[in-house]
Amino acid sequence: MPNDTRQIVNKAWSFAHLLRDDGLSYMTYTEQITFLLFLKMAHQRTQPPWNRPPIVPEGLDWPSLVARDGEELETHYRRILTELPKRGGMLGEIFKKARQEIQNPATLKRLIVDLIDPEDWMSMRADVKGDIYEGLLAKSAQESPKGAGQYFTPRELIKAIVDCVRPGPDDTVCDPACGTGGFLLAAHDHVVQEHGSTLDPDRKAHLRTSFVHGWEIVPATARLCIMNLYLHGVAPDEPPIRSGVDSLANDPGERFSMVLTNPPFGKKSSVRIVNEEGELESESDTYERQDFWTSTKNKQLNFLQHVKTLLRMHGTCAIVVPDNVLFEGGAGETVRRNLLQAFDVHTLLRLPTGIFYAQGVKANVLFFDAKPAREKPWTERLWVYDLRTNKHFTLKMKPLRRADLDDFVTCYRPGERHRRKPTWSPEKKAARWRAFRYDELAKRDKLNLDLLWLRDSSLEDSENLPEPEVLAAEIVEDLEAALEAFQAIAEELGPSV
Repeated sequence: MPNDTRQIVNKAWSFAHLLRDDGLSYMTYTEQITFLLFLKMAHQRTQPPWNRPPIVPEGLDWPSLVARDGEELETHYRRILTELPKRGGMLGEIFKKARQEIQNPATLKRLIVDLIDPEDWMSMRADVKGDIYEGLLAKSAQESPKGAGQYFTPRELIKAIVDCVRPGPDDTVCDPACGTGGFLLAAHDHVVQEHGSTLDPDRKAHLRTSFVHGWEIVPATARLCIMNLYLHGVAPDEPPIRSGVDSLANDPGERFSMVLTNPPFGKKSSVRIVNEEGELESESDTYERQDFWTSTKNKQLNFLQHVKTLLRMHGTCAIVVPDNVLFEGGAGETVRRNLLQAFDVHTLLRLPTGIFYAQGVKANVLFFDAKPAREKPWTERLWVYDLRTNKHFTLKMKPLRRADLDDFVTCYRPGERHRRKPTWSPEKKAARWRAFRYDELAKRDKLNLDLLWLRDSSLEDSENLPEPEVLAAEIVEDLEAALEAFQAIAEELGPSV
């Protein structure tokens, strides 16, 4: 995170501690900040050099807040949060069921005058707003490990994935577990940066109204996503994000040219109905869908089956999956075998540990393309890049940077995959990029795709151990992952009789 953004996040976090004394949770505070930030940026859009038409009615906008004080300010803010949901469309969805949670008028005034108003938000680089949301929620997650961190994919990883798949102005991009919209925003920004000056009116309209689509089961998180999209110029008549909906519950019938997603981690899976307050209303048995290859309680395997359904013919998918998807037997083997048969599964990126807020996660990015039916398997070669072995990252001490993924993107060869060349050879056994033929994969027990060839130097030479703080963080991650696994087993066994 750049220094200017970090300073703003730290500034915002200082207010969070103040509001905590007033009884506000960190997540509630973050939501209140986003309401105010949205009103400020919506107003900035109407000023030079943007000069856009106002999207918030006069009298309910940012200047109307800045002009008030004391109890009048508190009353007016409550009126704004009551009136804007009635406006319908994306604006109405953003403020749907919004509530005034800041009870102290002096604190509200300080947030407006000291935190939000002085910053020139619209002149910041495109993803600063997302960085700020992520920074606040990352701090929330650090305070409460079961909190908001689960919704985020590292922004630098998202950028690298989008640089590989290169969405274009005619694509439709979907994320069935979109969180605050990191993948959707990155895809949208990529098209604007690469094609913005050459887009005709029809393509501009497509980018604004029908380019992105998503599902998010937690309404408060979906609200952040819709808000972020709106401020990036995505403004269809109806919100492109389905809020409070379990995307795994059924086949939506829609098909997309690109699916980019990092589904929530965890193995237990069931149909969940969530109300607008984000509370679980009901839960039933595992999914029974005709379009799935097999029924399983493994949530990740179900998401993998779901995204293959969402893909349009010749469409591209990049999905983050934990290691168990690569080697698990039973349903896992069935899904892998069918996927390699029916799709061109061409790339696997083995991710390092220490890059996710959910601790102990060992994950990968799987890239594949949809193909028409045929008897011969579509997967001819699976190219694997190992960014995990002998790599050490932590969220605080050594975060993942976009530069750490440069070599992978270069090896991926966006737009010209047919020209790929391995860096690994029998003479260069320490290289990280190599290909495995389908017949090699098919011979592996249970069609195991957990492909390893690099030696872990820390196991052979104590001098190559990472720094003590990194090593300690990795041990904590492994212990927490083990604890989660034991908890999942306990839940499966149920209460003792």
